[in-house]
Amino acid sequence: MSQVDFSMPVEQRLSWDPRHEPCIPVVKTDGAEIALSLCELFGQADGLSTISCATAGEAVAVIEYLLAICFAAEICPATPEEWKEWVLDGHDLGRASEWLADEPEDDWNMFHPEKPLGQNSLLIESFTKSSTGTAQLVIERTGDYNQFFDHHHLEDGEPLPAAQAFRAMLTQHAYATYGRARMTGEDLGPTVTNLATGRLQGRIRVVALGSTLGETLRLNLYPYKGAVGKLNTSWTSGSVTRRTFDKKAVPRVPDSPADLHSALGRSVLLHPALAPDGSIVVNRVLIGAGEVLALDDELHLQDAVFVQPASGPPKPLWPSPTRALWQEAHALYSAVKAQQPGLYKRLASLPYKRKDRSAPYQLWAVGLIANKTLPVTWTDGHFPYAPGMAAHLYRASRRGSRIAEYLAWSLKRAATIASETVHSAAHAADEARQVARFDARWMFWPAAAKPFDRLLDQVIEEGFDNPDDPVSSPLAEYTRVLLDSARTHLVYRLDSLPPNKRGYEARARALRRFEDDVAHDKAPAELRGEIAHD
Repeated sequence: MSQVDFSMPVEQRLSWDPRHEPCIPVVKTDGAEIALSLCELFGQADGLSTISCATAGEAVAVIEYLLAICFAAEICPATPEEWKEWVLDGHDLGRASEWLADEPEDDWNMFHPEKPLGQNSLLIESFTKSSTGTAQLVIERTGDYNQFFDHHHLEDGEPLPAAQAFRAMLTQHAYATYGRARMTGEDLGPTVTNLATGRLQGRIRVVALGSTLGETLRLNLYPYKGAVGKLNTSWTSGSVTRRTFDKKAVPRVPDSPADLHSALGRSVLLHPALAPDGSIVVNRVLIGAGEVLALDDELHLQDAVFVQPASGPPKPLWPSPTRALWQEAHALYSAVKAQQPGLYKRLASLPYKRKDRSAPYQLWAVGLIANKTLPVTWTDGHFPYAPGMAAHLYRASRRGSRIAEYLAWSLKRAATIASETVHSAAHAADEARQVARFDARWMFWPAAAKPFDRLLDQVIEEGFDNPDDPVSSPLAEYTRVLLDSARTHLVYRLDSLPPNKRGYEARARALRRFEDDVAHDKAPAELRGEIAHD
């Protein structure tokens, strides 16, 4: 395989164009999985079910890019009323294929010598001394760019197929964490090493999903007052005035939707090589600082769900390492119910129209959980939405989340009393470890996710037969399932108690505490066999 070499004559350099090369993995409506070029994807959008990327974040980054292409091709509704017509009538997106095909070839070559697609060719001066293996490009592999002192992990990684490298680059632009780049600032300036937080990192991105990819794109396009703009095809092309790296970046305001959704959140440079089978791969990578954007809540965060933190002003819903996304589903439904400006006001305007008992749309929430500069894991959740049922879904999800939280709190109290009984003379330093032995919450929480999903589906199904109150019956069943699950997990954890008098006493006290909490006046009404009418 060839080594790093940017000195080859232009006519001998490798080229790769995502418009015509299979680069996006998708699932067709008949269930078949294939990879399509960008032109093919737009031409077949309504025959495709979904994008099938390796991670939720990568899929969102691809959708962002597809939206940017639509805006750049001037394929977007002019008004909220037109948006509704596009969604209901299935407005054709095939013109995006024609627009892409007519674009200059030089703008779409991922390995162009001067303006490589999605990249910053200015990094070439630092490439030989600072580039690494492909691990640096993939968020899930890169660590914090300087995870180990000797950087050997950044030298690891097999060469990436060009299509995979393209999608990983899009993910970096959208989601990359802050930190320090593994390069010097000798050539471009010291601030090229200061990596800023990506545009979607630190918040939950919500994508409205339809039954086809075409419908998904139509749902997430939006009216915009002004020019829809041009794509950021590379750092050194286009009309955008880029930052320099000799001083701290001044955040710039995106000038259009196309600019926003294709923003270059990183400076990236990829080196191509030929694999033994003749395919084009990326074998070396360099990453430096990229765009820093100043975002307006109303203009640039159309999908954001604003919630009130414990202190300070409202902010977009954020990913939590301790709280699963389904526990925050009520925030999404509340946004639709309250017709929060942007995506949620438009969704609320759709007519109450369904062909069967399933939800016609899904709200897909995606976030990247990070420990400071270190990406940890993706978190995502799918939540059904049927026009006209936001209030019912809000009630079900809020009550469902509260019931689960109360049961988890009761399990913790039961674990504590079991530990105090069997370890009556324990040291304070050992308390947390000893309580954890009997704590069933870590088994209960994962088991609660599926019943919660089923609750929301049942509410929509019940809406056909009982439109006035489709929540109470499914919520009662959900409560029974969760209560049985909590009891089962608690008994399992208490099985580790010693088979002696103190162990039997600890078991009895823990179970009694749990049952007393469940029957307490402060417990959610559903746990006491009642119906909450809030």
